Amino acid sequence: MSTQANILSLLKDRIGQWISGEDLSADLSVSRSAVWKHIRGLRQAGYVIDSVPRKGYLLRQTSDQLLPDEIRDNLQTAAFGRQAIHYLPETDSTNTAAKELAATGAPEGTIVLAETQTGGRGRKGRHWFSPPQEGIYLSMILRPDISPFEVPRITILSAVALAESLGRVTSLSPTIKWPNDVFVGGKKIAGILTETSTEMDITNHVVVGLGLNVNTRVFPRDLAPIATSLFLETGRTFSRVVLLRHFLQEFETSYQSTRSKGFGSVIDRWRSLTNTIGRRVAVTLNHQSYSGTASDIDADGALVITDDQGRIRRILSGDVRFE
Repeated sequence: MSTQANILSLLKDRIGQWISGEDLSADLSVSRSAVWKHIRGLRQAGYVIDSVPRKGYLLRQTSDQLLPDEIRDNLQTAAFGRQAIHYLPETDSTNTAAKELAATGAPEGTIVLAETQTGGRGRKGRHWFSPPQEGIYLSMILRPDISPFEVPRITILSAVALAESLGRVTSLSPTIKWPNDVFVGGKKIAGILTETSTEMDITNHVVVGLGLNVNTRVFPRDLAPIATSLFLETGRTFSRVVLLRHFLQEFETSYQSTRSKGFGSVIDRWRSLTNTIGRRVAVTLNHQSYSGTASDIDADGALVITDDQGRIRRILSGDVRFE
């Protein structure tokens, strides 16, 4: 552990209490000037630290930047967040960075995080609005032992884990629009983009990208009618670090459970959260459109639509619009 990390650990152990520079210096066997240098570094990283002569230093507030050490603090996972966390102040797309890492052998559980994205992407290459330090822009590397045809299950699982973790941390009741959007109050609050590398019947890796609007106050004019954030829905700000920890824990628990118990429980949880089943929808797929009533999702996560003639269609991917 670095000297700066050790100083932070000591301050956290006595958060809200003064600790002298002399004690920090003695405990860590460094000079008082070195302590001061590292305190400045912590402040630059977003930690609120008071300093008063003859009293020392007092940690008032931890950083809400998505720093790896903050995410790992009290994180209850075995893989996700325990492997490398690549923290980027800015990037074009966390999914792009994660795919590059996956192609070079990065293990399952590797995470890419950014404070802002200049080219964040949703489905069909749509732009994802990524204002600095207002949302969570995350990509995870998975190496599941599944066939390419089973990959859509990962999107369903991710949406369930996110909706359930948001429900636990906030007072909100998120819903899921098939297959990858999370809604609150009729507006989109998060999206999931799953990209995969396959060979014949083998899945090499899966990258799950997540964009969550946390403390965003203002959206561009074209997004304002359809997008929302936790702040806009509740009137209060949320710790992005806390939200991210809860999501990683929920995702890993569900992901590991499917390996031993199958995917059925995830499907049941999705059904209890969805805003799609029972509604009239239009689905666009490969330049063709289908209309009907969304009646269910099957064991693979495909949307089942019954058209006006009673014909049943099974949709594995496509754009869904409510009619």
